[in-house]
Amino acid sequence: MDFKSRIREIPDFPKKGILFYDITTLLKDPSTYARAIDKISNFYQDDGVNKVVAIESRGFILGAPVAYNLRAGFVPVRKPGKLPSDIYEAKYNLEYGSDSLTIHRDALTTGERVLIVDDLLATGGTISATVDLVKQLGGVIVGIAFLIELTGLKGRSKLDGYNVLSLVSY
Repeated sequence: MDFKSRIREIPDFPKKGILFYDITTLLKDPSTYARAIDKISNFYQDDGVNKVVAIESRGFILGAPVAYNLRAGFVPVRKPGKLPSDIYEAKYNLEYGSDSLTIHRDALTTGERVLIVDDLLATGGTISATVDLVKQLGGVIVGIAFLIELTGLKGRSKLDGYNVLSLVSY
């Protein structure tokens, strides 16, 4: 499946000099969206995934249906101020600024097998923060999946030792 042909490129968004990969054009095509979800799900189907952890907000669009396919629980990782109970927080740098992510302290139990899902791997800051949050809770990361990977930004180098899947590389 040529997922790349379904992704729109938007220059200078959200800031001048950034090339944004708009996945809404892939998502609106039911067949392509289903194939992307199925490809991620099938790749990890034999890994005994207990929970799918997905990163706000576009990661939710992929992570929730993957969790459903794998018959796993779904755990959202969110920006500060969005989760109502006790949280852990991890700070990270973006290619165009800095931010932090949070997870509920009771989202995982020690030893649960976790698949982390997000839409895009760039510099690896967001995913590294999420890996740290999962480890704080005692989760065992069995895989990390992305729709898109920007290989030139070398984010994958921060994920050595993990079973990483990217459906599209730029």
